Amino acid sequence: MKKVIVIMIAAMMACFNMFAQSKAATLNSKGDNILGTYYVVRSGDDSKVKVTKASDGTYTATVIWVKNDKEKNGSKRLDTKNPDKSLRSVPCDQIVLIKGLKYDASSKTWGNTKVYDPTMGIKANAKVKFEEDGRLSVKGSLMGLSETIYWEKLQ
Repeated sequence: MKKVIVIMIAAMMACFNMFAQSKAATLNSKGDNILGTYYVVRSGDDSKVKVTKASDGTYTATVIWVKNDKEKNGSKRLDTKNPDKSLRSVPCDQIVLIKGLKYDASSKTWGNTKVYDPTMGIKANAKVKFEEDGRLSVKGSLMGLSETIYWEKLQ
């Protein structure tokens, strides 16, 4: 009888473990709908941003194309306003805007990190969510001020 009880408990634990893994995969996959390439227009500057998933399960947004990527002298525009001096030589089409973005399934938003604004050289608290029209709303907030930029998903 003890063997039957032990087998039943083991089977129940295995079922619970499979359910928990399935639930985690579902939550993660909903967070994964942020993955892709987006078209962004801000202050007249057109760019494309790619959102990828890091090995730790967080998301990273990196600029991959800028329409006006040259300085007046013909050289590639760089991230000259970056507060981290070691990143000031990064080309404008390789700037990491968001790193460590985490999905919150209960609010269907991403956040818990900073968004970098290369036009001003500042980092602000990030809150990211999809709007009803399918655009991605990227809100940066710092010291009571905030700005929202809308990204249009290309793929």
